[in-house]
Amino acid sequence: MSWFKRSKKGILTKTEEKKDIPKGLWYKTPSGKIVETQELAENFYVSPEDDYHVHIGSREYFEILFDENKFIELDENLKPKDFLNFVDTKKYKDRIKEAQKKTNLNDAIRTAVGKSKGKDLVISCMDFTFIGGSMGSVVGEKITRAASYCIENSIPLLVISKSGGARMMESATSLMQMAKTSAKLAQLAEAKLPFISLCTDPTTGGTTASFAMLGDINIAEPKALIAFAGPRIVKDTTGKELPDGFQKSEFLKEKGFIDFIVHRSELKNQINKYIDLILNQTLRE
Repeated sequence: MSWFKRSKKGILTKTEEKKDIPKGLWYKTPSGKIVETQELAENFYVSPEDDYHVHIGSREYFEILFDENKFIELDENLKPKDFLNFVDTKKYKDRIKEAQKKTNLNDAIRTAVGKSKGKDLVISCMDFTFIGGSMGSVVGEKITRAASYCIENSIPLLVISKSGGARMMESATSLMQMAKTSAKLAQLAEAKLPFISLCTDPTTGGTTASFAMLGDINIAEPKALIAFAGPRIVKDTTGKELPDGFQKSEFLKEKGFIDFIVHRSELKNQINKYIDLILNQTLRE
């Protein structure tokens, strides 16, 4: 008998002895590249093979941008309310509860203050996993309060956008956040404090039409979709074929809507460099 032939037939491992492969060990990019999640985290959540920037939330951005991942969260207990008793396929109050349970977040944004390259920085970061990162009253209020905190303490502000736009379940109140945040950011500008806007994939709708495009410097991650109405709507409305890369960050940079495109591995260095330049202070190493 050859050494490579089975001496016994069939599967001999008992069911209770089988071991499941833990979920989340690997991540598959849209191009089909496979990468271990540990390697992904060590590479700023960017696939090393195809440079795909994986969609991440506030937890990961805080980890990347704050020194030693140390920060104090601001206004963390603000929660949305269903003041219109809105109902579509389900009640808005039920959507809120489901989203909070699923994401362990109170709403689609978190704000924190901490050190970044040794100096204070306030970051407001949106989370797309919470009802598509939609902008409701809590999102507008937290950005407004973040700007107020910056003015009171003379600290720069960074807003990271990742949103599907205004939250329809809050109707006109959601749209009012566009004017509210814009007015407060104007006060931040009057105080001569830097405001950096980082657009990630996707940044659309009312978010794009307000604070996401009001930065002293507007930057974006590679290949991020940044638009008011998405490409499918534009195509259906105009009846025309759209150019390659339409509404992607590279296209918008070419047209002057975005100042810089920054790879995620360079975000911390570049953001603080822009802040130093705006404040006319010595560049940090």
